[in-house]
Amino acid sequence: MYPKGGNTLLKNPIFEKKIELQQIYYTILLLLITSILWSQDASTEESNQINIVYGANFTKNEAKYPGASIFSKDEKQVQFEHQGADLWCDIAIFYQHENRLKAIGNIRLQQGDSVKMTSGKIEYDGNIKLAKAYESVVLENTDMTLKTDTLRLDREKQEAFYQDFGTVVDSANTLTSEIGKYFMETKKYQFLDSVHVQNPEYTLDSEQLDYYTTSKNAYMYGPSTIIGKSYKIYCERGFYDTKVESGYGIKNTRIDYNDRIIEGDSVYFNKAKEFASATNNIVVTDTINNGLIRAHYAEVYKAKDSLFATKRAVSISVMEKDSLYMHGDTLMITGKPEERILRAFRNAKFYKKDLSGKCDSIHSEQKTGITQLIRNPILWNGENQMTGDSIHLISNLKTEKLDSLKVLNNAFIISQDTIGKTGFNQAKGKDLFGQFEENELKIIDLIKNTEVIYYMYNDDDELIGINKTICSEIRITMANNDVEDLVFKTNPDGTIFPETELPENSRKLKGFIWRGEERIRTKDDIFDEDDNNIELVTIRGISNPIDIDAEEEERSKNEGDPINNPNKDARKPKETKVKK
Repeated sequence: MYPKGGNTLLKNPIFEKKIELQQIYYTILLLLITSILWSQDASTEESNQINIVYGANFTKNEAKYPGASIFSKDEKQVQFEHQGADLWCDIAIFYQHENRLKAIGNIRLQQGDSVKMTSGKIEYDGNIKLAKAYESVVLENTDMTLKTDTLRLDREKQEAFYQDFGTVVDSANTLTSEIGKYFMETKKYQFLDSVHVQNPEYTLDSEQLDYYTTSKNAYMYGPSTIIGKSYKIYCERGFYDTKVESGYGIKNTRIDYNDRIIEGDSVYFNKAKEFASATNNIVVTDTINNGLIRAHYAEVYKAKDSLFATKRAVSISVMEKDSLYMHGDTLMITGKPEERILRAFRNAKFYKKDLSGKCDSIHSEQKTGITQLIRNPILWNGENQMTGDSIHLISNLKTEKLDSLKVLNNAFIISQDTIGKTGFNQAKGKDLFGQFEENELKIIDLIKNTEVIYYMYNDDDELIGINKTICSEIRITMANNDVEDLVFKTNPDGTIFPETELPENSRKLKGFIWRGEERIRTKDDIFDEDDNNIELVTIRGISNPIDIDAEEEERSKNEGDPINNPNKDARKPKETKVKK
């Protein structure tokens, strides 16, 4: 507790002297810090200054260029230096206090050994290290040359930008565009608007293209078309290796390849290997034979003229103004256009109006017009079920219509009684031969050890009896895919039994198997549950070394970015451009 007179320590002269000395100390320390910071700022400002290396002739013109020093060449050009870059010109208007200059005539800007730029005029701001060059601008580095009328060179960001049409030439390609940006550190170009790539082997046109001068890789955004000597590619998002003519598209991609058009969610192409592949929602069009392949994975080999397709694969071809759908776990098409061979392996099925079938595999040869159903085949024509060891469908090579049918060994034809709905009409023999007229089966000939069970009705649809006959040969005449007439040839032996006198177990021929529940009634029935439940693979994006999506998002926040919002008014009319 302090005495009544107050705090005697605070009134002590010695203590008050100490406080004064501390204040003096802190004041001196503050002055020293301020002096150091000022010296650093002055040093920094000095290092940012544009330096005059060679001024040659010196004048001033305060009326026209207030505050500027004017330098003009003598036997040597005027030279300036700024933070690792040298600039030569014929005339320079130098605003030293503003740290900027205007250069005119035969300008050369050199940055180390890697970047060289020439132009007719240039404006350079040393504070932000930004150069704007005019008149026949040429920018060169170790592996490319850029030509344009106006170019902005940002030495701080190591970027160059033009928006008045430019041409880039490297060891592989000549590239032109309305707008372009060059990232020096990554050696990447970003071309916008009317991008065109010219190469002796191909041309490439795109709405936007990112191009790396070291790898010669191109990344396409927006509608893009590549036309080579033996192919044409269209996509709206893709990658292309311009050195080896190989790449892929992952958005609305189409490749015109030889006589086939390949479309899919992801399509890959390699010229050297003469190979293309596609994944997910694929359509391959045969432009010569008017056929399609749909699948979720396909490969095309140009040199072998072959196609491989799987994952819900189906071949669709037009026959007699009707489409024939053919499916298998795997489809393979080989041979020249006029000699195509189609094979469907494992779980093969086909569907056509009034005609469908299934078997283990299908072999269809265009040159002979023969389609073979191999191993456990079954064929439905209308309500008629036909089976045998093998089944052949033969087309007329001139009309390309179905001509005839062969069922070889153990031929058996069954149809349900259309009136009574309880029994089955049946005919069997060693072989069966059929004739088509206008896509309709009209005549069936069964030969060798033939047997028939047939339900007979009068005009009032009353059952007369059940005909059971054996003979050497039977001809069945069809109308509207139903039996119209039976003709028994060579020693027929048969009886018409009243329904009550023919037991149920005698109403079916030996080998009878009714497979009506398997009948393919629509084009969708050719696919089973596994086909309909295929899980499509995830299409990976393109591994762009620079994330274009992140760049675009960043640009959208900056209205001043010239790539994001180019000054269209500053661009030259298209008719005045000279493309070099």
